[in-house]
Amino acid sequence: MQPHDPKPRPNHQRYLAVLRSMTPEERLRKAWELTETARMLMREGIRHRHPDLSEAEVHEIYLREMARCHNSGS
Repeated sequence: MQPHDPKPRPNHQRYLAVLRSMTPEERLRKAWELTETARMLMREGIRHRHPDLSEAEVHEIYLREMARCHNSGS
């Protein structure tokens, strides 16, 4: 029995089919691209919330946030 998923995911089966059709190299490349996109969005979010900060200060906050994410105790 599968647990109830409260959030509908109408394209989930299509997503899984696409992943299965990819080679390991393609999946790894896609994972890297998604990671880079997430990092870019994080930095842009910091810049948007703190437009007065220098790039060095944005980078400092970015590193602090990344450390917090990676050290969350999961």
